[in-house]
Amino acid sequence: MGCTDEQVRYCENDENPPHQVTVSSFYIGKYEVTQEQWRAIMGNSPAHFRGSNLPVENVSLREIKKFIRKLNKKTGKKYRLPTEAEWEFAARGGIHSKGYLFSGSNNIDNVAWYDKNSNHKTHTVGTKAPNELGIYDMNGNVFELCSNRIFDYSHRPPQYERRSKGGCWNFVPYIRGFLITSHFRDGRFGFRLALDCF
Repeated sequence: MGCTDEQVRYCENDENPPHQVTVSSFYIGKYEVTQEQWRAIMGNSPAHFRGSNLPVENVSLREIKKFIRKLNKKTGKKYRLPTEAEWEFAARGGIHSKGYLFSGSNNIDNVAWYDKNSNHKTHTVGTKAPNELGIYDMNGNVFELCSNRIFDYSHRPPQYERRSKGGCWNFVPYIRGFLITSHFRDGRFGFRLALDCF
C-alpha cells in the first residue's frame, strides 16, 4: 500500500511510506454499483447524473450501509464495502499486477473518466479498459468509499472519517481520495461492493 515510485506525482503526503499489507481472499465488484442496482434495492436514485448504467453517486456512507443491509437481507449474502487495503490490492491488479501507473494501464485515458476527458459528468460503467483482474473504473468515474476508518501511514490513531479511493470525473486520478464523514453526500462519490470468500 501507499505511494510507490512510479506513482509519486499522483500521490498525497499521507500516502507514505509505501508498505506491505496482507489481505485475506475476497471478491470485489467488477463495476461500481449502478443506479439500476441501487434502485432495485432502495426504490429510488439520488444520483445527480441520471442513467441506469451510470454509477450511483450522491449517496452518504449511512445510506450505503442501509443499501448493503437491505441487499444482504434480500440475497442472504454478506456484501460489504472493501477495506482500503483490499481496494488497493484489487486496483493494482492483485497477484496479476503488471506494475502499471494506473489501474490497468500507464495511460490514464485508457482506463479512467477524470477531469481532462469526462466532459464534467459520470459515464456508463465499464466503458474504459479493465485492469489485470478484469475490474473496471478503479481510477476515475466516481470516488469509491472504503469500509475502514482512515489509516494514517504515520500510525496516528484512526479517525472517524472514511477514505475514498480512485479519483473521479472532475478530479485528478489519485489512488487515495478525500476523507468522508457518515452524512456527507456529493455527485463525485459512489462505491463498489466486496464479499468474503468462504
